[in-house]
Amino acid sequence: MGLCGEIGNIDNSKIYGVMPYVAPEVLRGKPYTKAADIYSFGMIMYFVATGRQPFADRAHDKLLALDIYNGISPKLNELEAPKCYVELMKRCWDSTPNNRPNAIEIENIIYSYNFGLNSEIKKQFKEAEEYRKANISSIEINQSTTHPQASNISRLLNPFTKDLPKCDNHDDYSECLDCTIAD
Repeated sequence: MGLCGEIGNIDNSKIYGVMPYVAPEVLRGKPYTKAADIYSFGMIMYFVATGRQPFADRAHDKLLALDIYNGISPKLNELEAPKCYVELMKRCWDSTPNNRPNAIEIENIIYSYNFGLNSEIKKQFKEAEEYRKANISSIEINQSTTHPQASNISRLLNPFTKDLPKCDNHDDYSECLDCTIAD
């Protein structure tokens, strides 16, 4: 979901994917990495927890690309998922790739959810499931409210990202503050 490519495309400057699943650094023009996969995995975690596509209520356009570039994350009702799950998901969304967990760490954390002896974690999952069951009708309604310009089909994203500054270090906002999005 996060990133794919055109068959036969050897031009790495073209960004293909479903915008909400593409990592901010990729939208900034950086190469695709394993850390970008982790960002996409975090968005999949959001979908699993909520039953909603990330940013489904917004147009998938230049403004969303800019917001993702600047580190925005999808809205979440904290009752929809266990606290430990939300913490992992948010770590996967970190705008700094080096702050994201790696696949081994994620595997170990998820393993501990399933097979760990921590009763607090089991309680969190049980409460989230009870909340989901009690609110299933409103969850189904929220699934049907998708913005008409939201696209969950992989496509070329360069038209939406071409005006974003290509910062080498996102911590240095001087260049990023000069960013304007043309219509």
